[in-house]
Amino acid sequence: MATSPNVSPVPKSDGVEALHKIILASLDDDQAVETVSIPLAGKSSIADYMVVSSGRSTRQVASMANKLAEKIKAESGRSPRVEGLQTADWVLIDAGDVIVHLFRPEVRSFYNLERMWSFGEAPAAN
Repeated sequence: MATSPNVSPVPKSDGVEALHKIILASLDDDQAVETVSIPLAGKSSIADYMVVSSGRSTRQVASMANKLAEKIKAESGRSPRVEGLQTADWVLIDAGDVIVHLFRPEVRSFYNLERMWSFGEAPAAN
């Protein structure tokens, strides 16, 4: 049986792109600082994107993480795993196809994840 050339299945990437947009919009709404999105598709099997961003204080990092986790669950139906919320120096939100790292600026500078994961595409953090 032949398939019509005008009909194609919805690719997985549409869901990934929608999730990625939800995350970036939420961080922008919460006034995250220096948000960087690193495409990992084809480079790593852990996720399609890694998003790294900063908050100005532990309070802002914790607030952004809580709101982001709630928004991901509400809009995508996924329950992301959240780690590091107690201290909120570095919070990891694993939403499956997109992994988000939220830092206080000093902690972000120390670990410099952008440089490690960008495979030479992102400038070094100062």
